[in-house]
Amino acid sequence: MAFAINDLFVKSLGQTISPFQMAFFRYGIGFALMCPFFLQMGAGKLRTRRPGIHIARLILACVAQVGVYTSVVYLPLADATALAFTRILFTTIIAVIFLRELVGGSRWAATFAGFVGVIVMVRPGGAIDPVVFIAIGAACTFAIANVLIRIMSTTEPPNRILFYYQAGGILVFLPPTIILWQTPPDLISWLMALAIGFLTAIGMIGFIRGFAVGEASVIGPTEYIRLIFAATLGFAIFGEIPDIWTVVGALIIVGATSFIARLESKKRQKF
Repeated sequence: MAFAINDLFVKSLGQTISPFQMAFFRYGIGFALMCPFFLQMGAGKLRTRRPGIHIARLILACVAQVGVYTSVVYLPLADATALAFTRILFTTIIAVIFLRELVGGSRWAATFAGFVGVIVMVRPGGAIDPVVFIAIGAACTFAIANVLIRIMSTTEPPNRILFYYQAGGILVFLPPTIILWQTPPDLISWLMALAIGFLTAIGMIGFIRGFAVGEASVIGPTEYIRLIFAATLGFAIFGEIPDIWTVVGALIIVGATSFIARLESKKRQKF
């Protein structure tokens, strides 16, 4: 629910401020909220011997973040949310390449089915909104960044990963925010901008902890409730009515990625 509301705020603000400025609020507020955790760790525990992989993950995630915000602003909320879930499909492929994770036939079949769902959604025979490709590209980029979290988690605790990610995000988005700064027009807009940072900070801690303890291809099935909330909010606030192809494609994507999560959950229980 929190992520769906966050997307609602992003879409509402998208007509007045740039995705770079929203990302700056997201990282800045998030860093401020997490400061107590970072201070408890102390400077010694924040020191890393793997700056290169932190920087690589930061750049990938920041690029993906702008892509996600752009897709949320210009696509219907249900479409943007469903396409964001394809990062699970990309993660399966990337985890095999970089982590040498063993993937069975069932997961490969589910991954293939998920990409069929994407094709159904975008309907390549008709006119395709270019923002769709931004959404898919952002999902793929986030998948690579998430696999890097898994690699880092062998030596880096979650709070250290969060520290460099949040602090780095501020540095990355500060220059474009200064250049493209647009003052939110009213108090409600200011509150929504601040809420973007608050809501994403809450989810980020649990997200990184989840990737640290399991295979990179695993995700909690409960996240798919977000699609229901996104479709509901999109209809109630923006009058967005998904067509039959969007509904069918989204259901295929959700079914495929949920099946992958269930397979990997059972696999972990065996060990």
